[in-house]
Amino acid sequence: MKKRTILLTILTVCFSVIANADDKHRLHLARQLSIYNNIIKELNLFYVDSIMPEKMINKSIDAMLRNLDPYTEYYPEEKSEELKMMTTGKYAGIGSVIRFHTDKNTTVIADPYENMPAYKAGLRAGDLIWSINGKSIKGMSTDSVSDMLRGEPGTTLTLEIERPGKKNKMNVTLERASIAMPAIPYYGIQNGDIGYILLESFTDNCAKKMRNAVIELKKAGAKSFIIDLRGNGGGLLNEAVDIVNLFVPKGKIIVTTKGKIEQANETYKTTKEPIDTISPIAVLVDGHTASASEIVAGSLQDLDRGVVIGTRTFGKGLVQSTRQVNYGGYLKLTTAKYYIPSGRCVQALDYSHMIDDGRTSRLPDSLTNVFHTAAGREVRDGGGIRPDVEPKSEELSTLLFYLIQDMAVFDFATDFRTKNETIASADSFAISDEVYAEFTEYLKKRGFTYDLQSAKILKDLKKMIEFEGLAPIVKEEIENLEKKLQANLDYSLEHFKKDVKDIVADEIIKRYYGNRGEIIYNLREDSDLKEAFAILKDNKRYKEILSPVK
Repeated sequence: MKKRTILLTILTVCFSVIANADDKHRLHLARQLSIYNNIIKELNLFYVDSIMPEKMINKSIDAMLRNLDPYTEYYPEEKSEELKMMTTGKYAGIGSVIRFHTDKNTTVIADPYENMPAYKAGLRAGDLIWSINGKSIKGMSTDSVSDMLRGEPGTTLTLEIERPGKKNKMNVTLERASIAMPAIPYYGIQNGDIGYILLESFTDNCAKKMRNAVIELKKAGAKSFIIDLRGNGGGLLNEAVDIVNLFVPKGKIIVTTKGKIEQANETYKTTKEPIDTISPIAVLVDGHTASASEIVAGSLQDLDRGVVIGTRTFGKGLVQSTRQVNYGGYLKLTTAKYYIPSGRCVQALDYSHMIDDGRTSRLPDSLTNVFHTAAGREVRDGGGIRPDVEPKSEELSTLLFYLIQDMAVFDFATDFRTKNETIASADSFAISDEVYAEFTEYLKKRGFTYDLQSAKILKDLKKMIEFEGLAPIVKEEIENLEKKLQANLDYSLEHFKKDVKDIVADEIIKRYYGNRGEIIYNLREDSDLKEAFAILKDNKRYKEILSPVK
């Protein structure tokens, strides 16, 4: 009886402390809100110029949320369509990627989607837009132009277009339509009997589309599968669970979410019968593979259902939910962390310890914890999904970086399209030496230049040498090195000829075969894909990778 009395006393004290802490928190929150409200009123009454309350408060909200994490965001009513597009992949517009053309100071059509309004109206990549419904867009940002191009399905708009190679501008009238970005822009048989599926987003019904793709590929003779999640930033968690369910038995725990409130704590299991639990699977990932993509890759790894190939993934182990707020706005906020089958969370950055400029550090490998897959293989938390196999990847050269940023390749492809009605198919097209010579001359006529990173580092080194008084000793060596490090365009274009040919061919192919053709072309020399072929064709090696180290 005495022990029971002591226990009740302890519990009463604990609950009193918790209740007192909650009261203090609420009081502190109310006080800060009162201060904020008071400051806004004082500014509105006494500031020397008229303030714009909506703009000021929206900026203060954005600044406040940035102190939490990059995924907690406020969408006022006028931007709620952006949130809808993120979760559904749908929006109403003309159906084309646009790009700002720095040389022309206006927006250019970059990639019209097949069978969408821009494509149906005959717009091509390279077409310059000068006005929308009579309003000039010269100098406008692509965000502003996108807002003008979007609208209600069925409404019309008129674009003033200039097509390279044509003397006169033309007006093109389009009817906006609901645009649904394809979650799976391409799938097909590769290397004889391997089913390849490119999954670019986790939007509504993508699991159903994935299911259809797997079934079709199996009918076409696929004996194994490659799921390409490179560049996939994620999306809907339930779709990720349903995709894993295609390959693992019913009743398996795939994800557990844990948050501050009870409603955020949930366990997601596979609920349906799978369509294939036997065929070998390779999952391709990279540093842009995040969130729902990491759930799929990590779950298949934890359950020893597939081999993960590529580079370490982004490391986003946070779950967001949306809540409607006053006046038609929405708050997308982080409500939980997720944990995959082995029990690990892949979150790489600790946003609770951000410094003033918004930076935060990545969790070092030495501080991560070891978990185990279903078969007993070691895996770690924090820092994304570490691939089972990491093929050696080539780094982007300085020349290629500058070429991609410049409009030279884009404009050359546009010019090429005006002169050539057809080209070879996407799986056989190649840039000839003659066309490459034309491109190099084109670059020189444009006055294309670029800066070597090594030259910039040498410049900094030279300053330090001068600061330390060593310049007279190494003057001759520095001058010789400066001369040798001057960017030699002819040398670089010859040295990186294969890589430059690839990016030129990529841009040209889009002019004729669109996004699908671009994908087919890029798969031809894909090192990760070749590694996946080798592993899936070697059953012994595949099983060894999925077995614990003895």
